[in-house]
Amino acid sequence: MMLYTKKLFILLAIIFISGASLSSYAKSDPVKIIPAPLSVKSLKGEFIITAKTKVLVVPSNPEALAVATLFTDRLDSVSGYVTKPHTSDALKKTPQNAILFSIINDVALGDEGYRLTVEKENVLISANTAKGLFYGVQSMLQLLPPQIMSPSKVEGASWKMEGIKVMDKPRFGYRGMHLDVGRHFMPAEFIKKYIDILAMFKMNTFHWHLTEDQGWRIEIKQYPKLTSMGSMRSETVVGHAGNSNKYDGIPHGGFYTQEQVKDIVAYATQRFITIIPEIEMPGHSVAALTGYPQLSCTGGPFKVATTFGVFDDIFCAGNDSTFIFLQNVLDEVMSLFPSKYIHIGGDEAPKARWHNCPKCQARMKSEGLKDEHELQSYFIKRIEKYVVSKGRRIIGWDEILEGGLAPEATVMSWRGMDGGIAAAREHHDVIMSSNSHLYFDHYQADPTTEPLAIGGYLPLKRVYSFEPVPDQLKTEEAKHILGAQGQIWTEYMKTPEYVEYMLLPRMLALSEVLWTPRDQRDYESFTSRLDNSLKRLGIMGVNYSQGSFRIEIDAKANKDGEKILVNLTSERQNMLIRYTLDGNLATAGSPVIDGPITFHKKTHLIAGVFTEGQLKDVMINRIVEPHKAAYTDVLVLRKDRLEAKPFSLPGLVDGFSGTADSDQLVWNSLQGRENEITIDLKKPQQLKDIEFNFLTDKTKDLVNPSAVDIKVSEDNITYIPLSEVKNNLSSDYMGTGLIKYTANFSSTKVKYIRLNIKAESATMRDPKLLMDEIIVR
Repeated sequence: MMLYTKKLFILLAIIFISGASLSSYAKSDPVKIIPAPLSVKSLKGEFIITAKTKVLVVPSNPEALAVATLFTDRLDSVSGYVTKPHTSDALKKTPQNAILFSIINDVALGDEGYRLTVEKENVLISANTAKGLFYGVQSMLQLLPPQIMSPSKVEGASWKMEGIKVMDKPRFGYRGMHLDVGRHFMPAEFIKKYIDILAMFKMNTFHWHLTEDQGWRIEIKQYPKLTSMGSMRSETVVGHAGNSNKYDGIPHGGFYTQEQVKDIVAYATQRFITIIPEIEMPGHSVAALTGYPQLSCTGGPFKVATTFGVFDDIFCAGNDSTFIFLQNVLDEVMSLFPSKYIHIGGDEAPKARWHNCPKCQARMKSEGLKDEHELQSYFIKRIEKYVVSKGRRIIGWDEILEGGLAPEATVMSWRGMDGGIAAAREHHDVIMSSNSHLYFDHYQADPTTEPLAIGGYLPLKRVYSFEPVPDQLKTEEAKHILGAQGQIWTEYMKTPEYVEYMLLPRMLALSEVLWTPRDQRDYESFTSRLDNSLKRLGIMGVNYSQGSFRIEIDAKANKDGEKILVNLTSERQNMLIRYTLDGNLATAGSPVIDGPITFHKKTHLIAGVFTEGQLKDVMINRIVEPHKAAYTDVLVLRKDRLEAKPFSLPGLVDGFSGTADSDQLVWNSLQGRENEITIDLKKPQQLKDIEFNFLTDKTKDLVNPSAVDIKVSEDNITYIPLSEVKNNLSSDYMGTGLIKYTANFSSTKVKYIRLNIKAESATMRDPKLLMDEIIVR
């Protein structure tokens, strides 16, 4: 061992002699690694892997050997080489034409860090642990040609890497992705592919959401009805659940046997992914209650849910049999998953059944609980006590804060950041999972060109902008932020391909948020490196989205609304944006945006992103019109909810009008049966007329107003009505299209305009309207 120690020390000293001068990862650096490493330095020359290249593990270490074998398996499958790794405890001389894997003792690297040096003579990956070596391999794979990720042999490729020196380690210890297989079941082979994608970009945790109202997905031998009855639903709602009464009539189901679970856990462990199972309680439990209705407050009967949402029937907290059942289930789950954490849900548990349940009320009385929120806290604490007795810890969604938090619970903060802030201030660990930035079931591009999603809008740039540690936290409190996690909820994702589409490339942005130091993150640098990763994913057969080509609009009007200046940029850097001003589609010969465009009159703007002379799918299609209300203040108040507060909706007066063909994100969503819109023009003005549009589509549950009233005021106190509001509805109107409303002003000067918009629907509880530009002339 003495010979080995001296030789390896010399080798490391030679390779890392200038390690202290490594620069932080800059946007100008040519290395295309995601997530961006902590520090990088380019070196002269390149290393070419050939059939004669040796792969050595020095010193001998079985875990390091396993990592090296994963690499050679990948290399050999595409190259046809046979590069079985060898181990050695001694080096007689510095090896040539070799890739070395080495476990070292380097305090600077921590548990997951690594060093990677690529030179002409050899490649060295060193780390304190096999996990660190694995992450070094992921970076090395991104340096090789994209064909390294091919599922089959590649002929004629040159497996070369440019010279580089990397020192790298993650910012956060928890870097997670979630997948809901309850609402739509995903096959076991896809779960492995999902794990591969996570590992590629140095994510280390897979949160497996296994139970839902719509399906129970894991075999529990003591309770066979969980899968014989709870894993299959008779059909699935068509379209958005809240506004649809249509069903597909097709049974949907599936579950994982315990042998499949063991195989997947082992597969993930090889790739240094920890799987955290989630067993939902007390809510989201209809599938379980279908087979075991005696665990409910009412006794059932139940059927596996066929639509989506939140259901009143949950586990009975007053029934001791409920806790015996859950403990037995958790025993089997913990025997399959070695993870430190077990996720027990805790979210969206309505209290109506508990409120009317004699057993639950008796439990509250005997335990001295003042309300049902404290009963939920009792439920969670009782489960936590059991899980802790087995040497594990619980995680729950942030509703577990209600009524008092269990002593050792970790909180997954999904309803924004507030739950995480509250938990951290109570010295509880937190995983940020905010629905504002990390819910990948939201649209990532134009909904009119996208598959059905739950709603929302979460483009790539917004994911990248996420900061897991809130500024409000003190230094000691901030230490409780373990990291963050992206969520994939599958209400509307029926296939693995659609899951991939919603996952990527947004997960790549999240991987960099969680790995790279905050002050080194740079969106322009990230997008410049993105294509390198997308090419690899494409070769792997991954169905990623191109939504990140979306065009962003930066516009402003002069104070009188006489002109609007518009600048267009792409989420992806250095993309050519071509445009037309006559309503025709942009082509490879159309003008290129090279600065702001000034609009003095109504103009039809169409623009698109071009790469290699080809138009990408994502474009903009807008009517631009300067007018007197452009970029003034506009407030919306939902009148059919007493607790509603006014909110700003500047998109109603941004100078851009949606068309029947343009994306729905141009349009502004109004929810409910009555909305009041108030526009402040800043000064009294003599006005001519007002015009606004609604986009209706009966196939997408978008309705037309049942009535629109317009009033005007000089003081925002006394309002007088306009005489008449007209629309362009024809006598044969069938409910789909663009509806235009107009009204003329009298000679009175106007400072405030108020629109009262009513929407009545016999079929929808919460009607939705899409409205765009309120044009004031």
